[in-house]
Amino acid sequence: MNYRLLGKTGLKVSEISLGCWAIGGPNFSYGESVGWHGADDQQSLAGLHRAFELGINHFDTADVYGNGHSERLVGKFLQDVPRDQVIIATKVGWFDGCAPHRMYSMQIRHQFEMSLDNLGTDYVDIYYFHNADFGENDQYLTQAVELVHRFQQEGKIRFIGQSAYAYSDFVRVAPVVQPDVFQFQYHALQHQWDNPASDLFRWAAAQNLGLIIFGPLAQGALLDKYSPANPPKFEPGDNRVRNYWLSKEGLQKLQPALLKLKSRFGSSTTDLVRMALQYALSRSKNAIVIPGFKNPRQVEINAAADKPLSIQDVQFIRETLADLQQPY
Repeated sequence: MNYRLLGKTGLKVSEISLGCWAIGGPNFSYGESVGWHGADDQQSLAGLHRAFELGINHFDTADVYGNGHSERLVGKFLQDVPRDQVIIATKVGWFDGCAPHRMYSMQIRHQFEMSLDNLGTDYVDIYYFHNADFGENDQYLTQAVELVHRFQQEGKIRFIGQSAYAYSDFVRVAPVVQPDVFQFQYHALQHQWDNPASDLFRWAAAQNLGLIIFGPLAQGALLDKYSPANPPKFEPGDNRVRNYWLSKEGLQKLQPALLKLKSRFGSSTTDLVRMALQYALSRSKNAIVIPGFKNPRQVEINAAADKPLSIQDVQFIRETLADLQQPY
């Protein structure tokens, strides 16, 4: 397993880490499907233990993943491993409860204490604001940040993270949040970060910030798992229902490009996982990827994808997928 220093945090992190969203199970938030189907708790726990055996030391979860279910599974795993040998990250920002807003300070305090209880630990290594919605005109931003920095001063949080979905959101809230780590979605089918005016990789590198990339496999779209003749059907509560690249239209567009990529990198799942993960990692020396998993075999495939791509490989992927655009 290869390791990288996570920006200015100095944390030595496995460059291929694990995202624990999928093991939380199906879920809804504000009427939208935000979870996953197909996970089994025993397989999930076995996957967590297998990851640790293989040298993966960073596990990323959130309070909204199964409404605490993912955190509780990670907590069971933590009972069996030395706490100081793993890096645990969780997040806040998708629950309102009875608060006026999900980023209301008392709501954050409640969610944070529940996260600690779910995880069975007295601190988390990275605590993220899960999004950049701090209310109208960012009215809850200052109080939310003050509270989380207080948690840090009390030793309950080691480092503060910010997750978001647009460059403008990151640059808007970063001066107040002062995060140590950014988290965002990125895979080879996304091109918005390639624009010099919204190049988050370059912007973060200038400040030596750690970058955590989720979704590097495009939820399996880059692995040629699905056929446009028989596109997948996802049950209610599974967020993949919104993934354009898993629709019939998206798969039809993607299939010719995948055939071209397979001719260069190989056609097995292991080959394509390596292609996708290493493409994301090539964007920054401060970047870590957190592909998801549901069982030990998927963990093993992720962990085996540790051979970097050449500059020519990266360029080939970029050119092959450059014309593929999501229509919305």
